[in-house]
Amino acid sequence: MTELNSDSVFDAKAFLKRLTSRPGVYQMFDAKGEILYVGKAKNLKKRVSSYFRTTGLNVKTAALVSKIADIEVTVTNSETEALLLEQNLIKQQRPPYNILLRDDKSYPYIFVSDKETYPAIRFHRGARRKSGRYFGPFPSGGAVRESLNLMQKIFRIRQCDDSFFKNRSRPCLQYQIKRCSGPCVELITPDQYEQDIRHAMMFLEGKSKVIMDELADDMEQASASLEFEKAAEYRDQIISLQKVQEQQYVSGASGDADVIGCALKPGGVCVHMLFVRAGRVIGSKIFHPKVSIEETEADVLSAFLAQWYLASTREIPNSVIVSYPVEDGDLLAEVLSDKRGKKVTLAHSVRGERAGWQKLAQTNAEQHLGSYLANKKNVYNRFLALQDAMSMDSVPQRLECFDISHSSGEATVASCVVFDRNGPLKSDYRTFNIEDITAGDDYAAMHQALTRRYTRIKKGEGKLPDILLIDGGKGQVTQAMDVLEELQITEVMVIGVAKGSTRKAGFETLINGQTGDEFTLAGDSPALHLVQHIRDEAHRFAITGHRARRGKARKQSVLEGIPGVGPKRRREILKHFGGIQEVERASVEEIAKVSTISRKLAEEVYSALHPEA
Repeated sequence: MTELNSDSVFDAKAFLKRLTSRPGVYQMFDAKGEILYVGKAKNLKKRVSSYFRTTGLNVKTAALVSKIADIEVTVTNSETEALLLEQNLIKQQRPPYNILLRDDKSYPYIFVSDKETYPAIRFHRGARRKSGRYFGPFPSGGAVRESLNLMQKIFRIRQCDDSFFKNRSRPCLQYQIKRCSGPCVELITPDQYEQDIRHAMMFLEGKSKVIMDELADDMEQASASLEFEKAAEYRDQIISLQKVQEQQYVSGASGDADVIGCALKPGGVCVHMLFVRAGRVIGSKIFHPKVSIEETEADVLSAFLAQWYLASTREIPNSVIVSYPVEDGDLLAEVLSDKRGKKVTLAHSVRGERAGWQKLAQTNAEQHLGSYLANKKNVYNRFLALQDAMSMDSVPQRLECFDISHSSGEATVASCVVFDRNGPLKSDYRTFNIEDITAGDDYAAMHQALTRRYTRIKKGEGKLPDILLIDGGKGQVTQAMDVLEELQITEVMVIGVAKGSTRKAGFETLINGQTGDEFTLAGDSPALHLVQHIRDEAHRFAITGHRARRGKARKQSVLEGIPGVGPKRRREILKHFGGIQEVERASVEEIAKVSTISRKLAEEVYSALHPEA
């Protein structure tokens, strides 16, 4: 972490505005770049926001917040992964505001007794002298206790000690809150309890798929027998199992690797490194190298790898995993092997656990680049550049951009996105359901959307933009000029954004609506980057609105309409997860666990259910 300007004030409002709601880990730094605190969150935006509320902070938290100069986040696939990464970072960095525990060498286990009619599942540390099954060792006592807590919820196995168990005349509070099935007073038969114990041990052995298949069959049988309450219990068990059996990419079995993701957009690039040692992600690092518009992700990675490993004495692991194929990768691997004195593999096409690490690094690169580009200072500099490029007398205050989305004319939707000097102003975003036009007539759709938007503004229901950007060519720009003329709006500059002859980012043709002149901006121009950013956001928002309208119009399951997902696969998905809400919460890795769903199809299902991801 580089030293920050001691006079700088952390802009919490701007940071939280662009922060993701996904699970992950956050690291807080002071003005000198020293680590203050490491924390995890199921929802990063909610958790980090809690530090900056105006009231209710205790003295320690208030002292911590007063020292914050920067916050870095690492997105994970699940809260469980965030917990594991948090512990790795705390152990490695020992932040002053974290609770630091001694590192004893006695690893914890989960113990299942086998002598009693109603066995218990308990936390165990120390010599393994008792008769029964031991599962472990586990990396921390907290992880064991969390697992035991989850198993209480799912399987309702007792965890009380034997003396307490043998002297009960009525069930304890654990039974009342549905954390135990009441074996102490024989509210469950030994056979039924044995089934729960068997499932619990299968869970600890990693056989959750077998358990869920059994529970799914039991659920269907109970439902067919009209035992709906029992069927609901099986469904809840399936849902609970699904939540806790997320694919773990932060802690694995073995392997040392540096995993490198790269995201490249007009205006910036982000390289995100995950450091994996002994199968565990022990930390990460973020870079924003300066590149030109012509470079690709593969070019960036090639240059980065050479500078990172060859121009220093840094440790080289036995495996380097990248998100894109690198030119001369074989040569680079050979050079790294010579420098290390042992073989080094450089790979981009990986499977299993390593593919999970790769996905995690790439996700974080994309997340951090989005935050970097949305930074208030960067956005304002782009507005200054846009003022100069458009020869305006003052810096524009407000930009609006329109785009059209439909499927062969069906469910046409127009989007309007708004940027101010702080970046996207999402509270002012609007979508327009287009009606009563010829299917596929984008010109008529644009005319209708603009008319509705600016008629309302003329009535005092909003603000006029300084610049109106239209995603399209001269035809679309003409529609915008006609609408503004009809409404007698003369103070808005209209700019069309047409794809250039190469149709590549950086080569867009801009059209001045007032004069009809066409012009281009340099590929590395901050003004062009701003235009591209708002154009891409309008496109994304239009697609999101179109999909929502199309799905509502068809009155169908959210799984319908996804290519490759027919009735049989829909049934398998719903059977696996127990309900559509759990499908929507699932990650790509979890969806891919369904027997009939490949990894590629799982990605398509996830994308269809999360169009904004």
